[in-house]
Amino acid sequence: MSASLSIAGRKIGTDQPPYVIAELSANHNGSLERAFAVMEAAHQAGAQAVKLQSYRADTITIDHDGPEFMVHGGLWDGARLYDLYAEAAMPWEWHEPLFKRGRELGIAVFSSPFDFTAVDLLEKLEAPAYKIASLELCDLPLIERVAKTGKPIIMSTGASELGEVAEAVAAARAAGAKDLVLLHCTSGYPTPPRDSNLNTIPHLAQMFDAIVGLSDHTLGTAVPVAAVALGAAVIEKHVTLRRADGGVDSAFSLEPEELTRLVEDVNVAWQAKGQVFYGLAESERAARKFRRSLYVVADLKAGQVIGPEQVRSIRPGLGLAPKHLKDVLGRKATRDVKRGSPLDWSMVEAPDPRAAIAKP
Repeated sequence: MSASLSIAGRKIGTDQPPYVIAELSANHNGSLERAFAVMEAAHQAGAQAVKLQSYRADTITIDHDGPEFMVHGGLWDGARLYDLYAEAAMPWEWHEPLFKRGRELGIAVFSSPFDFTAVDLLEKLEAPAYKIASLELCDLPLIERVAKTGKPIIMSTGASELGEVAEAVAAARAAGAKDLVLLHCTSGYPTPPRDSNLNTIPHLAQMFDAIVGLSDHTLGTAVPVAAVALGAAVIEKHVTLRRADGGVDSAFSLEPEELTRLVEDVNVAWQAKGQVFYGLAESERAARKFRRSLYVVADLKAGQVIGPEQVRSIRPGLGLAPKHLKDVLGRKATRDVKRGSPLDWSMVEAPDPRAAIAKP
């Protein structure tokens, strides 16, 4: 695996600032103008990409009233799958103007295809990358079709076991995928932070030798910030104009001001992560002089035996290191020294070498 990959000219990797994807999903609420507005807000907030979802109700499910085709519990309790997807789907004819607007703004636009016809559409639009949604990770033929495009693939792992993730990665690579990102994901809408299990992120990177990130469905921005600290190079988050406007995915989506804060905070987290380092950072050089050291705290006379009343470890740090206190106490001062002077070896009589010889 390469240490980084590129989408639409933007490098992605742990050595790069986090790549933030604003997930439009169903937050268009049936309006192309609203979809444009979300894209523009994402760009203004500093996101690097906007992701769409490309499916029709008839390609993701069937029109059926059976209980297994109903949502039981959660955010969409009682909805028929067909009706839910019919409401959420982005019309095919919107894709081209949205891709065009993204190019005008300078923000990457790509999508999650849910069947082969969606891949064909996205190829015509020259999508720079593809996303495999969590619940499609088990669709190996779809993954293989996407991999054959030669474009970078981002795959979410929500609701999948480790073996299923391994099968999906193997299928993608066998079909020619070279640039692969795995997004740790919990497919709860919304996800309680306690279910995020972010320690999976470095494990995912190690297991599959891949760039990793987080597709997040928690409320707020704290979890993505923590994910970056653990090695996430990509953050995906649903975005809407206002949650109060409603919509299929609005309840767990960020508003533009929140997305701005997310972009800022994950970049701070990335900068703070830095590297393994022991030493003196540039910003702390001035503080070093205020470390503790040995100072004369009472006037000393030449020949006076130095005791704890005359020399102590205090701030600032311009004298001998505190570790030398035991070597100084009990020895004589070589000259008069005023209170408040940093102690140095020239002020202390050298030990009698005969004392060292006499020791057993």
